[in-house]
Amino acid sequence: MAIIAISRQVASLGDEISRAIAEQTGYKFITRHDLEKRIVDYGFPAEKLKKYDEKKPGFFASLVKYRDEYLNYLQTAVLDAASEGNCILIGRGSYLILESLPNLISLRFVAKDEIRMQRLMKEFNWNEKQALQRITESDTNRKGFHKSFFNAEIDDPAHFLMVLNTGILDENKAASAIAQMTKAIVTPEKEAAGKARLEELIKCQHLVNKLIFEYKLNIEFLRAVIDGKNLILQGVADSSVLVERALKISAVELPEYNVSSSISVVQDFKARI
Repeated sequence: MAIIAISRQVASLGDEISRAIAEQTGYKFITRHDLEKRIVDYGFPAEKLKKYDEKKPGFFASLVKYRDEYLNYLQTAVLDAASEGNCILIGRGSYLILESLPNLISLRFVAKDEIRMQRLMKEFNWNEKQALQRITESDTNRKGFHKSFFNAEIDDPAHFLMVLNTGILDENKAASAIAQMTKAIVTPEKEAAGKARLEELIKCQHLVNKLIFEYKLNIEFLRAVIDGKNLILQGVADSSVLVERALKISAVELPEYNVSSSISVVQDFKARI
């Protein structure tokens, strides 16, 4: 089981190469529309999606509860999709959500602005001004999205196994190189370790969802982290009573782990609504 996570600039052939990889490997290509559908199916309001999906939230959108809910539903969608194995995920910070998996192939597709402009002009019959405006808008939104939700720079090559210039390679050659690399790198040992790690990430995310959405605990930035047989809760709350409740629920939900808290208690902290 290998997982390919792709980050791409607009007009850098992200979808085209992903489809070519799927054809050459038999992997399932999980499109952005597939992820969007999962997020809505899990319970996030469809009418709110456009405020957060692969863009930096506006000032007011960043202050309301839907911002954190979107991130939790997004992470759930990516993790559940990845659990299907042998798949290709594109965009939405999937390479960051899955970064700790040993069987992850994380890629970034880029191309010169002139080439991206030519592609957009041809596809949409735009002029140069319209094409450049689309590039500027998309690049700004994607940088803002990654900084806002993951505190990461999308252009940082350290997050990727490989950065491909798709102005040089066409989709079939790029897909062939990626398919060969995946086969060479993802060993059975890495597959097994990746599967085990993914199971831990899914347990953590489902626990966080239960605490937030079912038990309505107002703990901001809530995360659960598994380290061996230990499970640590992280976040910010306004009372120790709330933290104790979260610990008790977590111990019942995942009794196989020793549950502890690294949640910061700030007495005058008020959760955003």
